[in-house]
Amino acid sequence: MIIIKKVKTLSYVFNQKLIILSNLMIKYAERHSQEEVEKLLDPIVLEWFKGRYKSFSTPQIDAIYYIHSKENVLVSSPTGTGKTFAAFLDIISQLIQLYRNGNNDKGVKVIYVSPLKALINDIKKNLLVPLEEMKSGPEREWLSHINVGIRTSDSTSSEKAKQLLKPPTILCTTPESLAIAVTAPKFRENLRTVKWVIVDEIHALAESKRGSYLSLTLELLQELADFQRIGLSATTSPIEEIAMFLAGSKRDVTIIDARFEKKTVIEVLSPVKDIVRASETKVTEATYSLLYRFLKNSKTALIFTNTRSGTERVVANLKKKFPDIFTDETIGAHHSSVSRDLRLDFEDRLKKGQLKAIVSSTSLELGIDIGYIDLVIQLGSPKSIIRLLQRVGRSGHNINSISRGIIIANDNDDIVETTVMAYYALRRELDKINIVKNALDVLSQIIVSMSLIKRWNVSEAYSVIKRSYSYENLEWKDFIDVINYLAGAYHSLEERGVYSKISLYKDGERVDRLNYEDRNAEFGKKKSARMIFYLNQGTIPDETKVVVYEGKRPIGTLEEEFVERLVPGDRFVLAGKIYEFLNSKRMKVYVKKADDSKPTVPAWFSEELPLSYDLANKIQAFRSSLLGISKREVLEKISDYPADENAKKAIAEYLSLMTKFLKSKGIEKLSSGDYLVEQYESDKFNIIFHTLLGRKANDALSRAFGYKLSEMIGSSVGVMVSDNGFVLSVDNEVKVNVKKLLKSVSSENLDEILHKAISNTELFRRKFRQVAARSFMILRNYKGHPISVSKQQFNSDLLVKVVQKVENFPLLKETYREILQDYMDISAAKEFLRKVESGEYRFIVLERSNVPSPFSFKMLAWGSSDVILMEDRRKLILKLHQKLIQFLRNKNRDADI
Repeated sequence: MIIIKKVKTLSYVFNQKLIILSNLMIKYAERHSQEEVEKLLDPIVLEWFKGRYKSFSTPQIDAIYYIHSKENVLVSSPTGTGKTFAAFLDIISQLIQLYRNGNNDKGVKVIYVSPLKALINDIKKNLLVPLEEMKSGPEREWLSHINVGIRTSDSTSSEKAKQLLKPPTILCTTPESLAIAVTAPKFRENLRTVKWVIVDEIHALAESKRGSYLSLTLELLQELADFQRIGLSATTSPIEEIAMFLAGSKRDVTIIDARFEKKTVIEVLSPVKDIVRASETKVTEATYSLLYRFLKNSKTALIFTNTRSGTERVVANLKKKFPDIFTDETIGAHHSSVSRDLRLDFEDRLKKGQLKAIVSSTSLELGIDIGYIDLVIQLGSPKSIIRLLQRVGRSGHNINSISRGIIIANDNDDIVETTVMAYYALRRELDKINIVKNALDVLSQIIVSMSLIKRWNVSEAYSVIKRSYSYENLEWKDFIDVINYLAGAYHSLEERGVYSKISLYKDGERVDRLNYEDRNAEFGKKKSARMIFYLNQGTIPDETKVVVYEGKRPIGTLEEEFVERLVPGDRFVLAGKIYEFLNSKRMKVYVKKADDSKPTVPAWFSEELPLSYDLANKIQAFRSSLLGISKREVLEKISDYPADENAKKAIAEYLSLMTKFLKSKGIEKLSSGDYLVEQYESDKFNIIFHTLLGRKANDALSRAFGYKLSEMIGSSVGVMVSDNGFVLSVDNEVKVNVKKLLKSVSSENLDEILHKAISNTELFRRKFRQVAARSFMILRNYKGHPISVSKQQFNSDLLVKVVQKVENFPLLKETYREILQDYMDISAAKEFLRKVESGEYRFIVLERSNVPSPFSFKMLAWGSSDVILMEDRRKLILKLHQKLIQFLRNKNRDADI
């Protein structure tokens, strides 16, 4: 057993990682035996279990042992290892003992929280069966006291009223519905009896504002009851931080680390022998032939794509190409745009084994019960080691089965990326998730929630909030700024219809503002706030499609996420034509035709998952280590990587060609800290930054360097961002001092530059609306009447002009924080710049040339043609490849190119 001693604040190395812990103890679980656990379970539960199963899995044994020990527990293991079942098994055992001993107090005993309503419905069904079967023995009538209820936004008023009179023993709910339950004057009394809270899929909640909201809600629940916290997570990292998120500040927690208990097999495949020279038609046909081969030999397969449109396309093509196997009855598409009824139908048919295959984007990543899957196929890169393992983990749905995954990659960069990803996945070296910290809009909601419960001393409320791991570093100043906003301190907002949401008291008198020294003031409820809270709480933003106009004529719609990315001058494809973005008003986008130009933003950009920063660094090191050596040596070094011969050959040829390109520039070798900056002339002058850091970090860097370049030349700059780098484009006549540009952005001025660069963008407008809605500055629902997203955006656009005149306004601060830290990755960008400044990393600037490097082909193709024109994109890559080959032959006629 590994124990970290309890201290006030401690920095230490654990598993070769530096971790800062607050006043808590993290303990890794010891292994226990089947016999030990059997002694802990009530005979009724044990008898039922032995009648259906041979033995407990290792994660189940440890989960039962430590839950029984009343410790806060995080169980991390792959899908299908029975962690949820084990958690409930011991709790039911303890409940039976409670009721057998005559303790039948009314009230909720167990709260199960899930981010997915579908998972909640599954859990209820899976609990009712064993409970009914356990009741079948003699003299067990008292088991009827244990009942299961669901409380979500789908629950009717009559269902909620019944729960008030007869509260369920086990309440299954979502973070949002739990927040309402905790504040409901009558129902919250039923929560004083809670003994256990189970948070399922905690890894998915922790990296979003829903997780921040739940973390704070649990602290409010803690004011009502002293309960044991149980977190259930798929394979994730850093596991210690997820444990701290579960426990909160100053509470001990035990980690059951069973992430790698299940055997996993992953292989990367290239569909053709020569991925560069093959036509798009040939690659597509070969990909579907591979799919057919695998699907024909599997019972039920789960296919992941990275976009909703890709999901629909795969289903349609499989039905068209192989109608003997794939029909409406044997295959389906599952993603967030499919209706709820259709999704439930597909899930039900999967459980019954009626589907040969199901195709999904991200909606089946989490632990919905979909029955037995024997193979997972990933089309393209899932962009994260953790996401790959979670997806592949959906196959082999029990601890003794093998999780089998196939990745089909269709270009050089994809092959390199997925091969490195699979290699580290099998070595169990995971990338990290990022937990949202100090979100001030979520804090606004929880303060209003608190005001509905009682009148709080501000210092007492602050200490409760800081018990949450998501807010343990919250500054008093930020807390008071949010209090002042909610109390109506900013009178200019009242002129725009924004009124106070809490009542504020100082020395017993009503006030609307506190000074930072006022630590004994109080806040409480305002009469109108309860209905506002009930109808508008929650962190998931309202989104809709934006109508696109050419003049006064509507020509189509775009996803709001896509519009967030646009800046004036950007060009994109809509309905097969190229348009240039001019501006937007409310939920309307105005464009003009740009038929003589190339698109700069791919249509699928908003759906594309970003490459994780940790994985990006591994790919950078992998590529660098294989440059400067022969093709044969590359093949020798990657012989143990989990890729087929086609993929390995593609990697060797790709990196060998890059080596030859570098040598033509007088560069023999690159280290993992060397980052190329190319100057490439075509129809535009392109500055290509090969910063392989992932799209979120590159988004920050590209905007900063683009902003400074625009200042230097006095005109607009085209920007194209990818995981592998970014491209800044200007007219060929423009003279750019690239070395001066590189020195214009630093770790010290990055924040300031980005604040300027994003302040008037579509991204800022829409993110501010979402922050304002979460903070009740604008309402999504007024007195039961939904307010359209268009009206919300209109109100937001008026309000942002008002608050920009207010110094340190908390919602502006939160908008910038969300964009820079959550949407982008300013921390990674700063870390990169600091390493450049220290000399650990360096930029290597190449001279102007009309021949680009192999590493730039895909980026240039993205900036030159849209995914709708996939064939043209592949043709352009081949054309660039041939151009480079000819250049190298001319450079060294004796070389074998």
